[in-house]
Amino acid sequence: MQQTFEAWITPLMIGGLMLFMCFIIWDLAKQSRAGRFGTLMLFVVLGAGMLGYVFKVVVSWALENGLV
Repeated sequence: MQQTFEAWITPLMIGGLMLFMCFIIWDLAKQSRAGRFGTLMLFVVLGAGMLGYVFKVVVSWALENGLV
């Protein structure tokens, strides 16, 4: 039971954390009056870490399932 719970809740909580981080980046851009280009750069630069994590998850899933 605990293993099933952990298998479902972990991706859900990580997804929620990523959405919260996007909100923080948006709020940071709004409070600093970054403008369109500044907001875009904040999302690109600060969101690169989140994108790297998602890429790692996809690659590891592909390797485990024999797709690569």
